[in-house]
Amino acid sequence: MSPRTLLRSLTAATAVAAALALTGCGAVTSADSSGSSGDSGSSGDGSFRLASYIQDRVDADKPMRIKLSYHDPSLAFATPIGAGMDRAGDEFGAEVQLIGPTGGDAGKQVSEIQTLIQQKAVDGLAVSSASSDALKPVISQAYKAGIPIISFNTDNPDSEQMGFVGQDLKGSGKAQAEQLREDLGDSDVNGRSVVVFSVDTGAGWSHDRFSGFEEGLEGSGLKIVGPVNVGNEPNAAYNTVESTMSGKKDVVAVAGLDCCSTTAAAKWVAGSGRADTITMGGFDLLTQTAEYIDKGVLDFTISQNPTEQGYQAVKVLHDFLTRGTEIKGVDTGAQFITADTLDSATVED
Repeated sequence: MSPRTLLRSLTAATAVAAALALTGCGAVTSADSSGSSGDSGSSGDGSFRLASYIQDRVDADKPMRIKLSYHDPSLAFATPIGAGMDRAGDEFGAEVQLIGPTGGDAGKQVSEIQTLIQQKAVDGLAVSSASSDALKPVISQAYKAGIPIISFNTDNPDSEQMGFVGQDLKGSGKAQAEQLREDLGDSDVNGRSVVVFSVDTGAGWSHDRFSGFEEGLEGSGLKIVGPVNVGNEPNAAYNTVESTMSGKKDVVAVAGLDCCSTTAAAKWVAGSGRADTITMGGFDLLTQTAEYIDKGVLDFTISQNPTEQGYQAVKVLHDFLTRGTEIKGVDTGAQFITADTLDSATVED
């Protein structure tokens, strides 16, 4: 049965993935008053120990200060993440805040997190990495300082994160490619092109999603062009799409790997007069995205439930701090949205 007519998840939206707190990061212990300073999370045996200042706040029943560091809060995708975060903050009585560098500057994101660590201004931290390599050391720094830390939205599996909340990125890229193939049907695509766009081809999430996309197209006979980096600024993104597509007559499909490359590419397809001959799939469901689906420009998009990502990131950390609940990963799923299911879908901005 095709995902064009039903809601499909790579896994259940609230399914619990493999537990990471005890396997990847060692056992979890509480801070104690004996030994050295008591402020470090390093227990000497590779296990996690909660910082004493955080333990004091827990014991005093103070509101937990949980911050979500998103790689670029200026993106439209950050709005529903913030909404989910705020809902969890209200529900659990936590002090929550969405932070991060405008424009996706990894250095600024690292600096901001380091300041929180040094000032002991956070009790739980969720990070969506602007760059996996750049963020890995500061994730380790937070872990060793005794701050519970997870990744959300963008995974960083080789770091000392204690869990991940978000979509299976490689799996979602593969599913996107497979759906494009299904939508192309029996048409002769051998040697024809599919052009792939991303707002940040250097980001870990983009690599993961594109890797899955390549896997999904294996054996199709389609030639992949890209991924082409378009950046975050809408006009510049459109101009890049336009210049990339100029003169390409053999294109049968276009794919956006994220919210904003999807809308930029869809805008070009809509104005090109080739919407009937180009099959297009994207990610996320902004207002513009929904409009392009409704007009038949975009055949489908895949939502990764950003509101749930914001909510679950807070919940996982708050439950660990206040209840001692083991930190586990949460897969927020992949929801296919087409013209048939658009009316029941939630717009993400």
